[in-house]
Amino acid sequence: MKKVALHNLGCKVNSYETEVMQQKLQEKGFQIVDFDDVADVYIVNTCTVTNMADRKSRQMLHRAKQKNPQALVVAAGCYVQTGIETVLQDDSIDLAIGNNHKKDIVEFIEAYFAEQQKAKDSLLLPGDVAKACDKTLKNNTVLDINHTYEYEEMCLEQTAEHTRACIKIQDGCNQFCSYCAIPYARGRVRSRKKEDIFKEIKGLVKKGYKEIVLTGIHISSYGVDLEDGDWAKGICTKIMTEKGPAYYGTPKLIDLTEEICQIEGLHRVRLGSLEPRIVTEEAVQRLSALEKLCPHFHLSLQSGCDATLRRMNRKYTTGEYYTGVEILRKYFEHPAITTDVIVGFPGETEEEFQQTKEFLEKTGFYEMHIFKYSKRAGTVAASLPGQIQEKVKTARSNQLQALESAQSRDYRAAYIGKETEVLIEEIKTIQGREYYLGHTPDYVKVAVLANTCTLKENTFIRVTPTAFLTEEILV
Repeated sequence: MKKVALHNLGCKVNSYETEVMQQKLQEKGFQIVDFDDVADVYIVNTCTVTNMADRKSRQMLHRAKQKNPQALVVAAGCYVQTGIETVLQDDSIDLAIGNNHKKDIVEFIEAYFAEQQKAKDSLLLPGDVAKACDKTLKNNTVLDINHTYEYEEMCLEQTAEHTRACIKIQDGCNQFCSYCAIPYARGRVRSRKKEDIFKEIKGLVKKGYKEIVLTGIHISSYGVDLEDGDWAKGICTKIMTEKGPAYYGTPKLIDLTEEICQIEGLHRVRLGSLEPRIVTEEAVQRLSALEKLCPHFHLSLQSGCDATLRRMNRKYTTGEYYTGVEILRKYFEHPAITTDVIVGFPGETEEEFQQTKEFLEKTGFYEMHIFKYSKRAGTVAASLPGQIQEKVKTARSNQLQALESAQSRDYRAAYIGKETEVLIEEIKTIQGREYYLGHTPDYVKVAVLANTCTLKENTFIRVTPTAFLTEEILV
């Protein structure tokens, strides 16, 4: 029995795929061990969203080879897909697998060990192998280079968590924001078949999972590659009205969500990151009618300045974004609205940064994820003039981080003295005392003192938070 250690970097989609790879390995008799242990195989599911992500990917691969020089070290995912030349020259990597081949991880590993003596001749495994692969290199590489493949079907039967599971419903992105390398790493939009999504969710519900999160690279695009309906023409059609711009269309994501909420035994449905243009009056009105839908919406903003948004090739204005937020607050009581913001984008002047800060102050968020712009080779933004110095990015990031902390605390403070439902997920010791931890429907973390009651994991409880326990947790 060979020991395998896996390490995941990056987004929820990567986490989902890592869970599936681990599941497939266990089914074939591999023993899963901690990444810090000595293993026969190390698998790093890499990320390339920023330069830091690339660096972390390399660090984890090198750490694995140092831990056991005789082990098979496998690099999988986005860093492989976009940085194949660097990967092929990295002596720490024995097997490189790009996106859309992770479901075959067991077959690749077994083939590697079966043909280990022939590795010097550069074993070519199934798949569209990179043409540039030097035959003298030891690296075995499975890589899609044209992104014409279909959705890679995977099915998750269990997760490390026992209450909540992420469900991947699509892959790829067609947006091509000027700063982003993900369309090159993940390819174009491919939507998962509805019957496969339902099969996976129903299987998890039977095993006791109470909540599912619909995730993907760009879930608002779910269905754009399908042939039926106006929605297949794009995310939304923009029209001008007397009140300004408006969007119309029938988002297939909304249709899918409505049907998922009808699954018997499922208690909560949570949506992943949404494109702001999907937040129309019709769409939100339909979502608000779903009792199982969690009022927790992640609307990626990136900048609160219209000039910066245009340089980023984002497809909306700050006015349109704010209208979407107002629609959500019209149909949902105190919804949790979270976002992403990039500071220090090329050409961002101090005035543009202040516009962003003022917009964030006006809008108000539950949480904001603040990122310093990271130059990505091959993207349009990498060649834009006005690249910002790192110290300026850091100073601006610090300002927004302080704003984020204040807004998040204000949002969570609204739950003090208000009865709310919590899904208990774990028991944890905090400041020397045991607490039951869980989340509200809008993803506020709540702690319940263990000696006041007896609870089981994966159960619901109604509580009235009384004070802040820490900056992150209410009790």
